[in-house]
Amino acid sequence: MSSKRFLNINLAMRFDDKLLRPDRHRRDKMAPIRDLWDRWSSRLPKMFNPGRDICIVEQLVPFRGRCSFRQYMPSKPGKYGLKIWALCDAQTSYAWRLQVYLGKSASAPHERNQGMHVVLELTDELEGHTVTKDNFFTSLPLAEELQKRRMALVGTLKSNKPELPHQLFNTKRREVLSSVFALMYNKTTVSYVPKKRKNVLLLSTRHREPEVQESRKKKPQIILDYNRCKGAVDHLDQVITNHIFILLTGIYLQLLITYCCVIK
Repeated sequence: MSSKRFLNINLAMRFDDKLLRPDRHRRDKMAPIRDLWDRWSSRLPKMFNPGRDICIVEQLVPFRGRCSFRQYMPSKPGKYGLKIWALCDAQTSYAWRLQVYLGKSASAPHERNQGMHVVLELTDELEGHTVTKDNFFTSLPLAEELQKRRMALVGTLKSNKPELPHQLFNTKRREVLSSVFALMYNKTTVSYVPKKRKNVLLLSTRHREPEVQESRKKKPQIILDYNRCKGAVDHLDQVITNHIFILLTGIYLQLLITYCCVIK
């Protein structure tokens, strides 16, 4: 089978009734594969129980074709693609729950605290876990909401949070590899200076003590735990890439075998 033949078959594949699609597409941008996606994603939480440490990230599946909710993210290797919010287990990188970002709605008002809403939706029905996330999601109101659900938070913070003490932002006279902690009620914030003119801010509701690693870089324990859990993101990206390659290879071989049987 030639590659052209395979692409023609791939273009003709449909997962729903094309005649009923226009009406549904006005309400849902994922109408062509909504039923298939919901059936598959709803089974993910039933197949695995995540451990204590979980991680929420944004995944960009590379795609440059025509799609109304395709995103451009210059920080990602693929730059163009479909953005998916993913909750994965930190130890195994298992994707426990997924949510496709369909872009801003023209009829709906501007969404505030999007990161907070995403985290609360993905962690629904969970309890007793520690959620690790980057600065897009992390905020003090989110930490308080997760505490009500008996969940902890560890995540990086943006430097534009007015509710944080100003001592965390003043790094001009601080030494390199120094750490400043701000201990609040059930919350710990740390400012770490890895090099000149760089300030790393993290918030944690899991850590209660200002612990610092006794090594050359003198990293706070909060950063060490954050890096350990965020390592699941890189592994998840690698697994997804390998899975897509194996999936496409399997589809090609299956079509090839079917084609040979028809010839015989």
